Amino acid sequence: MIDRSSLLAIRRQCQLLSLARSSVYHRSAGDSEADLTLMRRIDALHLEHPFLGTRRLSVMLARDGPSAGRLHIGTLMRRMGIEAVYRKRRTSLPDKGHKVYPYLLRDVVIDRPDQVWATDITYIPMAQGSAYLVAIVDLYSRRVLSYRVSNCMSTEFCIEALQEALRHHGAPEIFNSDQGSQFTAEEFTRVLLDKGVRVSMDGKGRWIDNVFVERLWRSVKYEHVYLHAHESVRDLRSGLRKYFRFYNEVRPHQGLDGQTPDALYFGADSMSEAA
Repeated sequence: MIDRSSLLAIRRQCQLLSLARSSVYHRSAGDSEADLTLMRRIDALHLEHPFLGTRRLSVMLARDGPSAGRLHIGTLMRRMGIEAVYRKRRTSLPDKGHKVYPYLLRDVVIDRPDQVWATDITYIPMAQGSAYLVAIVDLYSRRVLSYRVSNCMSTEFCIEALQEALRHHGAPEIFNSDQGSQFTAEEFTRVLLDKGVRVSMDGKGRWIDNVFVERLWRSVKYEHVYLHAHESVRDLRSGLRKYFRFYNEVRPHQGLDGQTPDALYFGADSMSEAA
């Protein structure tokens, strides 16, 4: 948000955005190489066993190499934006003051494209450092409608992905997400409400509702991310562009009886127009 090349003084930019100047001038030292290695191992274990908490993760990490205490593992998991999957009182926490919308998918049969879209964010390890990936997915066809990569979990890159999906594919009837602060932010939900979209958010014990997006993350990481040591965010974006084209257009999807997401998404549209 802060443009350091602008003629407008940083002091004035901070005043307009209601930001503390200390947060702008502060330069993070970044994660240590040891922490980055540990985070990559945590990410792989979490993807394979999403129900494991810090206690059992610390035991499993110690089996294959240097580990860390439960508190440190918990700190890294929060930084990565992941947590153990189990029935609990609430899912991802919204920021204070953010409105939480009701869950709308209970007993809903999803039988057509653009009926329900969903979104989520995942941690992406790189050769040096890490990034975050957000994707907008059509739940009927499993098609990735848009995505964005960022070096931080901000609302802005989620909004960019959403706006791209709306620009190229119109608006869904329902948009579902968890209660993460990026998705409960007014700036994000306003984009949907202005298009007449009904906003749905996973509620108590409803972590299972984003299972299709979680399966996408598994495919992305095992079929691309873990096979390529991307050196930069730019390199990662280029690689993901090629992978998502393959995922949508070429890769047979077991859950779609061997069809591709593109075939189901655009094929259903074509049949409707022909009728």
